[in-house]
Amino acid sequence: MNDLKNVYKKYESREEGLTNSEVIERLKIYGTNELIEDKKDSPLKIFLMQFMDLLILLLIVAATAAYFIGDIIDSTVILIVVLLNGTIGFIQEYRSEKAMEKLKSLVTTEAIVKRDGQIQKIVGTQITIGDLVFIEEGDKIPADLIIIDASDLKIDESSLTGESFPVTKDIKDIDLLNVDKDSHDDNMRKAIAYMDSNIISGRGTGIVIATGMNTSIGKIAQMINEKKDETTPLQKKIRSLSKTLSLIAIVVCVIVFILQFLKGSSIVETFMTAVSLAVAAIPEGLPATLTLTLALSMQRMAKSNAIVKKLLSIETLGSCTVVCTDKTGTLTLNKMKVRETKITNPNRSYEIATLCNNAIIKDGKSIGDPTDVAVLNYGLNNGYKKLELEKIYPRIKEHSLDSVRKRMTTIHKTGEKLYIVSKGAPEIILERSKYVDNDGTIKALSNEDRSRIIKNIEEMTDDALRVLSLAYREVDSNFNVDDPDLVESDLIFVGLLGIMDLPRKEAKNAVTSCKTAKIKVVMITGDHKSTASSIAREIGILNKGKVLTGHDLDELSQEEFNSIVEDVEVYARVFPEQKVRIVEALQKHDNIVSMTGDGVNDAPALKKASIGVGMGSGTDVSKESADMIIQDDNFATIVEAIKEGRKIFDNIKRFVKFQVSTNIGAILTIVLSSILNLPIPFNPIQILWINIMMDGPPAQSLGMEGAERNIMNRKPAKGDILSKNNLIKVVIAGVVMTIGTLLLFVYELNSQKDEKVAITMAFTIFVIYQIFNAINNRADSNEKNNFFWTAILLSFSLQLLIIYIPFLQEIFKTAGIEIFDWILILIVSSTILISEKVCSHILK
Repeated sequence: MNDLKNVYKKYESREEGLTNSEVIERLKIYGTNELIEDKKDSPLKIFLMQFMDLLILLLIVAATAAYFIGDIIDSTVILIVVLLNGTIGFIQEYRSEKAMEKLKSLVTTEAIVKRDGQIQKIVGTQITIGDLVFIEEGDKIPADLIIIDASDLKIDESSLTGESFPVTKDIKDIDLLNVDKDSHDDNMRKAIAYMDSNIISGRGTGIVIATGMNTSIGKIAQMINEKKDETTPLQKKIRSLSKTLSLIAIVVCVIVFILQFLKGSSIVETFMTAVSLAVAAIPEGLPATLTLTLALSMQRMAKSNAIVKKLLSIETLGSCTVVCTDKTGTLTLNKMKVRETKITNPNRSYEIATLCNNAIIKDGKSIGDPTDVAVLNYGLNNGYKKLELEKIYPRIKEHSLDSVRKRMTTIHKTGEKLYIVSKGAPEIILERSKYVDNDGTIKALSNEDRSRIIKNIEEMTDDALRVLSLAYREVDSNFNVDDPDLVESDLIFVGLLGIMDLPRKEAKNAVTSCKTAKIKVVMITGDHKSTASSIAREIGILNKGKVLTGHDLDELSQEEFNSIVEDVEVYARVFPEQKVRIVEALQKHDNIVSMTGDGVNDAPALKKASIGVGMGSGTDVSKESADMIIQDDNFATIVEAIKEGRKIFDNIKRFVKFQVSTNIGAILTIVLSSILNLPIPFNPIQILWINIMMDGPPAQSLGMEGAERNIMNRKPAKGDILSKNNLIKVVIAGVVMTIGTLLLFVYELNSQKDEKVAITMAFTIFVIYQIFNAINNRADSNEKNNFFWTAILLSFSLQLLIIYIPFLQEIFKTAGIEIFDWILILIVSSTILISEKVCSHILK
């Protein structure tokens, strides 16, 4: 069909290959055959940029203020938190740049080409447009090629396209003059060999039509190079909340300073009080608690085969509303297996499967075509070993499988006879069969038998199985074995094998868990529509939703696609740039999108998604592009990670609720005391101690609470950290603390006690309020958190030391209080427990 002269002309090549001068000229025009990485920021710049954040700058201001009022410890702690967060951010960003380096390492290092009429081996980077390249089994494709000659050429493109089976390159019916390498048409793809794909069998010759960044893998590199918004939903919420709280704190501190100054208080004391309040009100403990909570979760997840590369990724996964998952190797085992059989003589089928096979299984490792490996395992699992069987039936001849014959036949010696065994396309083997073997009884194939077999083939094909037929015959030793048509005639039909890349056993339960948690699961694969739909339907992904192919996507405008994207449950025959388009369309609907994958083709979408989840057995490129790696390749592990993410977000909300209510209580108490012309109930050192309580052990322990009982039976959290109901509870808690503290303070002042005792009472009741408030914010969980009660006991013990140890009394300006005072403190402070219960009941 193709005139090679015109083909050479079209692709700027010739039968003798390029000349050296042409190579030099084209390398100048097209560049070398390598992936180019965008210029990256230096490590120092990346590190310094971690501190260019308003919250971080406010923390540095708070640390400076704490230092000037003499609180060296608090100042040091804040600076350690700032440095720790900056270091973690730097490590995460620096690692994220490694994906491109891994992709560059994939480029093949050598290639066999013809130049100036001579076959020669050259460095892969020196290949250029028009080069004539020779490829064979075991090679990696060095650049994008158009195939001009192929012999049983099968190429594994799964890492690039996600397709389970090797692609047979067959140019017999293809017009090479009109091939578009970027086309998603399956027929055109048969004439293209893509850079970095692996040759499973056969040999071929191709002309280079794209190199470097213009290849298919180069386009993936371009997408990986694109900057991703690394800000997670939690980061956005925390920054928003922190900025609001910090602004309020600064305004209030200015008001307090003015009010106290107008009252005639010492300007130094007034300034120290205002700055102390600012240090207490600015939520510097939030990053520390967040880091601790995420770090502990990261350790727990590592024990469950989930390796988190970026701490905040855990929370993002907990917030995700859509999980986009690759099929091959993620939902399936990426291992072909005989799943269904329609066999008339089992023992004979095991023999044929074992003998008519070029695959090898040695020491648990498989070598050969995946379909052959599946068929060989079918025999092996039933006790038929290839080496042992070939000793009984030594092979003397083979008629190989190719795209025209669509069958393979081997001839074996058995005594004075020849044993001919065949496997191949079911319709061809059936057509060449004259008999059927029913458990050793040979009879002629009737029309009824043929109709039944054809029906079986159709049913198995409808179930997305790749169907093979098995047959055999025995002939005399002087039979002409060189004529395949003669050899493969009058065969005895033995049955059908249905082969499939099996779904993981745990995938169905994992998908069900996602649906219970109100998370949509979407399959995105490069495999065929029928195969993808069958697997998706079996594991529960495909119900009443749409199935789109890559071709369908190309036909849709962006507006049309955006309108239906949330109705699509399966995407088949999809290419890398289309995966990114899917993720972007889902994100436009305010979805938090998780993308799982293991191939090179998944890398751009992994990087684009809100959280990319790579597989442990996947390519280095996909793992470097991902935010989290599932070591056991188990989709079910993702569900556990989602649960962990939700728990983290719940615990962050707990901590924030606890901290903000304390903020409100402290601010209102000091502001109202100034307005009511009362002494300030806390001195600067006491305010800083309350700040330590607010950010310290009780608060930190809330970040270690267990998962709520209903955590996987509710929608993903999409609201603010402080919901409307929690905001109401926070304000009421702050008001209760303020009223209780000021009433007790006024009572003590009017009881003609020493002002120091009254201040100690106010200070202590506010601290005890924090202990009770921490209890209010515990999780309704079946999991124990022993650290919580240790933290509460530690806080209470330290408060006792501050009140009764003379050395600490002098520092904190406290006085000993009597047992009746303690009873009064405990009764009044317990009102916060009652107010929380009442609020929860009313707001249900």
